[in-house]
Amino acid sequence: MTQPSTVNDCMHRQPLTIRPDANLVEAVGIITEHGLTGLTVTDASGAVQGVLSELDCLRGILAAIYNDGDPEHALVSEVMTCQVNACGPQDSIVEVAQSMLETRQRRRPVVENGVLVGQVSSRNILWALMEHSRRRLQDRRR
Repeated sequence: MTQPSTVNDCMHRQPLTIRPDANLVEAVGIITEHGLTGLTVTDASGAVQGVLSELDCLRGILAAIYNDGDPEHALVSEVMTCQVNACGPQDSIVEVAQSMLETRQRRRPVVENGVLVGQVSSRNILWALMEHSRRRLQDRRR
């Protein structure tokens, strides 16, 4: 029986990213404009510094408003999640999917040699698993 593919087979190769020193309002604009659930935060060399989820943004915007602050002055680095669960392009999508379920995370940065090379989401993995199932079914019919 063939195994489902690796992350490399289903990852998004050029995900939108944001820098830690970017304005939080700018990040919210990118997330909402593109219908994303979050962004990977990278430095100028492409190294992953954190992830910024919709919930991180919501927390930061509410904190700024509640404290009579201006959300325009909030930075990504102030609200991003620094502990990143990343994966590599050769990782098994089954193992990554299991880890995503355990941590309740919908996407993972894909890192190779310390640099972001893509992103894989639960939707990408669902697609790859369904393709694997279709191929198996077709093979059985032959």
